[in-house]
Amino acid sequence: MTTYVLIPGACHGGWYYDPISERLRAEGHEVHAVTLSTGRVNLEDHAAEVLDLFERLDLRDVVLAGHSYGGMVITTVADRVPDRIRSLVYVDAFVPRDGESAYDIVHGDWRTWYVEGSSGDGFSMAPLPFFDERATPHPLPTLLQRALLTGAVDKVPDRRYMFLAGMADTPLAGTYERLRHDPAWHVTELPVGHNVVAEAPEELLATLKAAGQS
Repeated sequence: MTTYVLIPGACHGGWYYDPISERLRAEGHEVHAVTLSTGRVNLEDHAAEVLDLFERLDLRDVVLAGHSYGGMVITTVADRVPDRIRSLVYVDAFVPRDGESAYDIVHGDWRTWYVEGSSGDGFSMAPLPFFDERATPHPLPTLLQRALLTGAVDKVPDRRYMFLAGMADTPLAGTYERLRHDPAWHVTELPVGHNVVAEAPEELLATLKAAGQS
């Protein structure tokens, strides 16, 4: 059986993956859907939380998946412990290069949301109105801090990218174009929106299971 660690996007918690986690566990897999801290933390702090999970539970041969902002976290984690990861699965997620932040990757309304959404307390970005009622404010520094990468992440033998082309004005089109012809990546495109658990759960489940069999 496979060990999965699932990282959510901004303003979301491990609960986002509940329908997927339940089905994977029903098949006997070990699943850790992480809720990252929402206090005064940055990207390195979020990565440290996941690395601590790896250490506490001695996790190895892991399928590490991230949705949206979660891509920043899984890239940073994988760069630190590539030998513990079987596969990286980016679900319409950021794939930063060294020295690149989420803010660097997005544009337009996304940048506006990051900055103006944090105007309440100057630190935490408010969830968008259509988000799940469980959504919580997200720490702005995690989106502004640039990833510090050595290149060790490229040692992970299996890397997969799900591009969800149905999201309006997607800031991830450039990432998709960068990766889709790269032989080191398995890249798929789906004509659905960014909320993959709601719009394409079967496709997400199939991608995760394929990564577990890589």
